[in-house]
Amino acid sequence: MALTPQWLDELRMRTTLSAVIGRTLRLTKAGREFKACCPFHNEKTPSFYVNDEKGFYHCFGCEAHGDAIRWLTDQRGLPFMDAVKELAAEAGMEIPAPDPRSAERAEKRASLHDVTSAAQQWFVDRLSSPEGAEARSYLKRRGFSEKVVREFGFGFAPVERQALAAALPFEDAMLIEAGMRIDVEGKDPYDRFRGRLMLPIQDARGRVIAFGGRILDADAHGPKYLNSPDTPLFDKGRTLYNLHRAAPAARQSGRIVVVEGYMDAIALVNAGIAEVVAPLGTALTENQIELLWRQVERPILCFDGDNAGQRAAMRAIGRVLPLLRPGHSLAIVRMPAGMDPDDLIREKGIGAMEEALSSATGLLDTLWQFERDAVPLESPEDKAGLKERLMVHVEAIQHPDIRALYKRELQDRFSDFAFPPRQQRPFKPRGEWQKNGFKQQAPRLSQETAERLKRAISGGSRDTLTSAVIHGLLLHPGEILRHESALSRFAMRDPNAGPAIDSLLAAAEMLDSRAQSPISLPEGLPAPPANTRFAFLDKGTDPVDAREDLAEAVSLLVERPALEAALAEATARFEIDPEGAFADQQRLLKRKLEFEARLGQMASRRAATAAAKDSETAQGSTPAGGA
Repeated sequence: MALTPQWLDELRMRTTLSAVIGRTLRLTKAGREFKACCPFHNEKTPSFYVNDEKGFYHCFGCEAHGDAIRWLTDQRGLPFMDAVKELAAEAGMEIPAPDPRSAERAEKRASLHDVTSAAQQWFVDRLSSPEGAEARSYLKRRGFSEKVVREFGFGFAPVERQALAAALPFEDAMLIEAGMRIDVEGKDPYDRFRGRLMLPIQDARGRVIAFGGRILDADAHGPKYLNSPDTPLFDKGRTLYNLHRAAPAARQSGRIVVVEGYMDAIALVNAGIAEVVAPLGTALTENQIELLWRQVERPILCFDGDNAGQRAAMRAIGRVLPLLRPGHSLAIVRMPAGMDPDDLIREKGIGAMEEALSSATGLLDTLWQFERDAVPLESPEDKAGLKERLMVHVEAIQHPDIRALYKRELQDRFSDFAFPPRQQRPFKPRGEWQKNGFKQQAPRLSQETAERLKRAISGGSRDTLTSAVIHGLLLHPGEILRHESALSRFAMRDPNAGPAIDSLLAAAEMLDSRAQSPISLPEGLPAPPANTRFAFLDKGTDPVDAREDLAEAVSLLVERPALEAALAEATARFEIDPEGAFADQQRLLKRKLEFEARLGQMASRRAATAAAKDSETAQGSTPAGGA
């Protein structure tokens, strides 16, 4: 039967593991997991945990580990297919029909596993032979213990072009398909790995599926490190080196460390850090990120301190941003300049490495620091370029809530960096003295400023959002300078409201920054929009909630003209670049819908708050003893 990995993953996803295990084992809730005394060994204190979210069980005492299928085969003794059929029936899934081609492919994979397994044993034997002396010397210089050499299966490939083919009882066609030999048209095939220290690459079940080889002769031609090509067994974009060893260790430590190469990974294991993996000659892929998130929610990426390492870190960030989801992210460790993890451990010891891992930087912090330091920021144009680069990263985030939070945080950091706050003026009491202190007078605007505000929110230029924001700033004058950067950008884009906003910003600098009273205006200012959706216009709103709601409205006010301008530009160039313009239009229309949704959310929050207040009022007015 053709049970593809995709079909089995779907089965596991539809199965609630705790429900399956709970039929024969009493489970107790433990945070986001369940715990029990392990059924696979005798114990009095529970060390057996079940995680529904990740779909596996694990015992920290005897290392028993598996999914729902493994539970039925190991604990109940069912054959594999019987376990699958039982779970499929419960999940409402049909077993796929037999596929002769799938069976043929499975048989071929089994045969290729025979090839890679035999090759691995032959490489190990060559390492212990006289011709492996140079390779053994290299391992000794690296400080790898004999235990680590055995555990990781180090071997040696002789320099002869036909040595492997002569030693193994397989046809050339199989050796070529397994990636062990190279077939060149018009020439005899020859061994891929020659004169190299060999290292097996294993899948999640520990089976050898490929190899990596490090050149030993510095004068020899070819790359320093050489990996097997993609084969029916090996897809380097879907494989993480050492994952089959690191996964159990990660479940105990709660972390997993990603380094750039397999020699760095082995160096960390040799030093005592077992939960470490490495990609295989490529930038971290989406599939590898998902593999990491199955182990922990915040993997630690460790990159060399040179420029290449920093570029690799940014490539990884670029890959992960579209994939971000609640609770899942990355942490970044930047090695000292010119050092990799192996260098750091050999020069400063394992303590220095642990310190570096414990001080890992979050994804957002790393993104901000990298872009801020990428180029000198000596002019307004340089600073504008920084903001543009940051927003490009933000737009790559698919999850709307995470994208909004990243946008807000990065905008705030940019504003603090590009527009540092002015020096605070000494406080001088405003108002008249009374018995209990000064009576605060409502701050006032000049007649000229008031007239500009009136024109901005009345007549042909009036719109609900602009009017609401201006009234909100008048009610909360302490927020004007807080949003100075955003309001200035809006003033430049909107010719109607721009002069009024500029006047309001200028007037705010003359107001007492500590004052919380609304600004007093001459008569004649149009009233706020009727039936407003904005909570900050309600005098009964909590001050903290009002400020947060006003900040969101200011953000929307600034975003709208930029969005409209971008849509107009995409429409204008439709004739000369229809494909690109259409794609931009679709992207911008999606953003416009999100914009409208954010406005709607503000209305929903306002309505919910009003309903809650009405309910409280009604309850408070109910006579004692009931109606």
